[in-house]
Amino acid sequence: MKFLVTGTAGFIGFHVANALLDLGHEIVGVDNFNDYYDVALKQARHARLVRRPGYAGIEADITDLQVMERLFAVHRFDRVCHLAAQAGVRYSLTHPFAYEHSNLEGFLSILECCRHAQIPRLVYASSSSVYGGNTKLPFSEDDPTDRPISLYAATKRANELMAHAYAYLYGMSVIGLRFFTVYGPWGRPDMALWLFTEALMEGRPVRLFNYGDMSRDFTYIDDIVNGVVASLLRPDLGPCEIFNLGHHRPENLMELVRCIAAALNVEPKLELLPMQPGDVPATYADIARARARLGFEPCTPIAVGVPRFVEWYRTWRRERGSGGGESL
Repeated sequence: MKFLVTGTAGFIGFHVANALLDLGHEIVGVDNFNDYYDVALKQARHARLVRRPGYAGIEADITDLQVMERLFAVHRFDRVCHLAAQAGVRYSLTHPFAYEHSNLEGFLSILECCRHAQIPRLVYASSSSVYGGNTKLPFSEDDPTDRPISLYAATKRANELMAHAYAYLYGMSVIGLRFFTVYGPWGRPDMALWLFTEALMEGRPVRLFNYGDMSRDFTYIDDIVNGVVASLLRPDLGPCEIFNLGHHRPENLMELVRCIAAALNVEPKLELLPMQPGDVPATYADIARARARLGFEPCTPIAVGVPRFVEWYRTWRRERGSGGGESL
């Protein structure tokens, strides 16, 4: 089949595109290479993809409706996987219009193009952040999501409501995936695992908010990709469904630091700080629905996934230092 994957220079999009190529599908990837984080990392991901047969990469902004309409006119996509977005909770406190532009206008552009092209299925990235101020754990897809505590979360919940409206009005198949703290090789520099690893390698203290009393449902990238691919290919999904994709095992941030320190063979230094606006103390995914409907079964604990990331990160730093980051 032919897939459009948006955000292919991003962390999850890069891995999803690779997985679909491995299965023999044809991929058209779109990314705008924005500078939210190191563009060289995005270019390195892109460089690996364009070397693969069956992949065509396009630099474009999903909010440019005319460009996207032309793309849909040229290609007859069998599925669309929409992973492009303005990510990050803390960044939304200082750059709110970036989220309105990418996450709302951009998603509307994708919905409109899929509607007019009669795409059989659109899968899009939501986020565990939609659970906001909920205190009941684990988070279930049936829990209330009307109390977002960041603009990022509000835009992701808005995406889910927009998807529901389009599924209802136009008979579209639109599947939303609530990702829980995805990590792994080629990950994002703004995420905890990258920041902690960088600090420990450089001998700096690791900054832990809420005085270290925080836990996250860290989910390895390969497990997430399996869930995304299943949501694209499973034949028996409803017109509008939402699934949690998480490891179903929250880990305290102190345990994450210990795991990184062990992989680096260093003694960690800590800087304990108060909670930041927009953060939540814990995330924990109820994945019963994803297990039943997608066959989703995460199998990579942090004891396995974290050393894999650390090994990749060491190589990335070494190659970047020699000016060869894109060769990874």
